[in-house]
Amino acid sequence: MTDVLPDLPARGSGADGTAETVARRRPVRLAPADVLRLGLLGIRTRKARAALSALGVSIGIATLIIVTGIPASSQKALLDELSALGTNVLRAEPMSDQDPPVLLPEEADGMAARIAPVTVASAVANTHAALARSDKADAGDSAGISVLASRANLLDAINGTVQTGKFLSAATDDFPIVVLGYVAAGRLGINDLAPGGEPPQVFIGEHWFTVTGILGPMPLAPDIERSVLVGWEAARHLLRFDGHPTVIYTQVKEDALEDVREVLPATLHPELPDLVQVSRPSDALAAKRVTESTFSALFLGLAGVALLVGGIGVANTMVVSVLERRREIGLRRALGASRGQIRAQFLTESVALSGLGGVIGTALGVAATLGYAAYQGWPPVIPAVAVAGGIGGAVVVGMLAGVYPSVRASRLTPTEALAAP
Repeated sequence: MTDVLPDLPARGSGADGTAETVARRRPVRLAPADVLRLGLLGIRTRKARAALSALGVSIGIATLIIVTGIPASSQKALLDELSALGTNVLRAEPMSDQDPPVLLPEEADGMAARIAPVTVASAVANTHAALARSDKADAGDSAGISVLASRANLLDAINGTVQTGKFLSAATDDFPIVVLGYVAAGRLGINDLAPGGEPPQVFIGEHWFTVTGILGPMPLAPDIERSVLVGWEAARHLLRFDGHPTVIYTQVKEDALEDVREVLPATLHPELPDLVQVSRPSDALAAKRVTESTFSALFLGLAGVALLVGGIGVANTMVVSVLERRREIGLRRALGASRGQIRAQFLTESVALSGLGGVIGTALGVAATLGYAAYQGWPPVIPAVAVAGGIGGAVVVGMLAGVYPSVRASRLTPTEALAAP
């Protein structure tokens, strides 16, 4: 049995009759729109079964989105907490117990800021000034609290926060005001700044300073927690500060943290780089990187299982569809449909069925992920690769699942198909 209509007698003779006979033998080519219409025919005529099949695919794709989106949202919340601790902060300072003492250049923080991966650079300096609650108290009784001159951008460099009040700024850099570290405020008995009330004051050196802010806890910067911070220029004028920073804080892109740590000493003190020590990356950064790699492996495994389940469901549906529609296939073959057209019909139906399930599953998965992340108070994260993989993966699975059924359908001869019960 051939794939074209049987020969019919030519109506004419000569060239015209021959052309008409050849035209009858040539199979009709289907436009892409016709192939799509035929492929959707099985879905339209068997709506209940198509809906159940699409549901199976959509559940698999929704599972893919959920098992990637929810852990990604949880991971983002965890990484944000770790980043808030200062995992990307490097602390550089001259070595102690040197004679004469090593002095960093006054513009050392500006020099560090010129390193490309450094996003923020700031500095503090020990003024060696004495602190007291009042001018009547013993000047040596400072409860272990240091008085540090601070740049106005210090909190940006160490991921610090103000618990109450305001931090130092360029506008107030020359004023006699201070900001207390979290621990220092507790030792001084100043735990809050009442709005509209009389602000407390502390006595530093020979001058009164007004407290304008109290910092929040900073576990990775304990020296700041135990200090009183004064504006850089105010420390120069009122506390006889010489202008040389004692600690440089740099916030660095995490992937370049080790490289910046290598070049920072020579940048801060080109003449004596060996006398500048830089802190190593915190253990919190190591934990953060382990968390990232662990979650990535989990995403890959769960996504693969979800796609496999959806693909098996589509393949099973298409095989059953071929068995049930053998008489339809035989009729179309008898009317002149080629094997390629039969393959295209069933392959299109498989892809359309999977694509529909992929779109529905992606929508369900995104909605479920956003809802659960909002319930947990996490930042919602929907990986773009999961969304693209949900729809694209469903189409690819549909193609793979439809290959065998479509080939099997195209191999049925008209007599075999029409004779099927």
